[in-house]
Amino acid sequence: MPFELFVALRFLREGRAQTALILAGTTVGVAVIIFLSALITGLQTTLVDLTLSSQAHVVLKRPDRVTRVEPPPGGEAVVARVEKVPEREKSIEQWPAVLAQVRATAGVVAATPTAAGSAFATRGELSRSVALRGLDPLTFDSVVRLDDKMVAGRFHVEGTEAVIGTVLARDLGLEVGDKLRLTTAQDRGDVFTVSGIFDVGNRDVNQRWVLVSLRQAQTLLDLSGGITTIEAKVADVFGAEATARVLGAATGLSADSWMRLNQQLLSGLQAQSSSSAMIQTFVVIAVALGIASVLGVSVIQKRGEIGILKATGTSTGTIKRIFLIQGAIVGLVGSSAGGLIGAGLSAFFAHAVKNPYGDSLFPVALSPGLFLGASAVALATGLASAWWPARHAARLDPATVIRHG
Repeated sequence: MPFELFVALRFLREGRAQTALILAGTTVGVAVIIFLSALITGLQTTLVDLTLSSQAHVVLKRPDRVTRVEPPPGGEAVVARVEKVPEREKSIEQWPAVLAQVRATAGVVAATPTAAGSAFATRGELSRSVALRGLDPLTFDSVVRLDDKMVAGRFHVEGTEAVIGTVLARDLGLEVGDKLRLTTAQDRGDVFTVSGIFDVGNRDVNQRWVLVSLRQAQTLLDLSGGITTIEAKVADVFGAEATARVLGAATGLSADSWMRLNQQLLSGLQAQSSSSAMIQTFVVIAVALGIASVLGVSVIQKRGEIGILKATGTSTGTIKRIFLIQGAIVGLVGSSAGGLIGAGLSAFFAHAVKNPYGDSLFPVALSPGLFLGASAVALATGLASAWWPARHAARLDPATVIRHG
C-alpha cells in the first residue's frame, strides 16, 4: 500500500466522528443530486412525450392568405367583409412532389399527408363540433403513434371507419361498432362506423379529433384529391425548429415546429432545469464547505503528527497528497452510498405515488451517465475541498510544530 494512502486511511480512522460527518454530508449531497436530476429529467421526458403523442414534430401548410383593403379615394368610409378561406383553397399544390422533398430532407425520419377541416359529428339528437382529420394509415402511425393509445377497438380507418377520442365517445354515447354522421361546412356528409377509441391524455384532442381515411376526408372537405398539411417527424426532437426553417425555405410553405406551438411548455421546462441546476450548485457548495472545514480541523488536530512526518523527511508534496487522498476517498465513498440512496429514493417515489390510472406521478429517469456524472462531481468536490487543508498542512514548519505542539 502506498505510504500516502496508508497515512490518509489512518487519519480518517482516528477521526471517526469527523469522518462520519463528512461522509454523511457527501452521501446526502450526491443522493439529492441524483434524485433531483432523475425526477426533473423524468418529468420533462414525460411532458414532451405527452405533448408529442398527439402532434407531429413539424407541420407544413400553405401560408395564410392575408386580406388587404385599399382605402378609396376621397377618404370615404369602407366596410370590409373578410370571408374565411374555403378548405379547397388551403390545399397544398403538387403535394406528392412536396411530400417526397420533405422525406428526402436531412433530419426528417418520416412524413405523412393529412387533410383537416371542421365538421359536425351527430348521433341522434346529439351533435358536437369536431376537427375532422383525414390520414394515410400506412404512414400516419410512423409520425404520430396512436396504436398504443387505443383503449377500445383498433386504429383502423379504411372505408367508412372512424377513430374517435374518449371524451367525444362519452359525449355522444358511442362505443366501438356504433354509427355517427359527419357533416362538413360544405354540406357534405356521410355515416361512419366507430372502429376504435383512443386516449392521448389531452382532453381537447380526445374531445374534438375524428380520424377517417384520407380519401373520405378529401371528399367531405371538397379537396378534390388535395391535402391541407404535411406532418413530419424528425430525428432530433429539440432540433425541430431548425428543421422547420429548412423545410419552410425549401418548400415555400409555412412550417411550424412543436417547439413554436408549445412555447409555454418549453419555458416551463427551462425553468425546471434552471431551478434544478441552482439547487444542485448550492448542494455542491455546502458539501465542499463541509469537507474543507472538517479537513481543516483535522490539520489543526494533527499538527504534531504532521510535524513529525516532515521532520523525518516526508516531503511537502507527500503531505499534500495525504490530504488530497482523504478528499478523494470521501468523494468516492460518498458518491457510492449517495448513488444507492438516490436510486432507492427515486424508485420509491416512482412506485409509491401514482394517479388514479396507475401511472406514476413522479416518473424518474435513471441512467449510467447520471451516476457517473454525480460520482465525478463528488470526486472533484472532495479534491477541491481538500486542496486548502492540504496546502496549509504542507506549509507547517516542523520545528515550530514540535516545539509548541
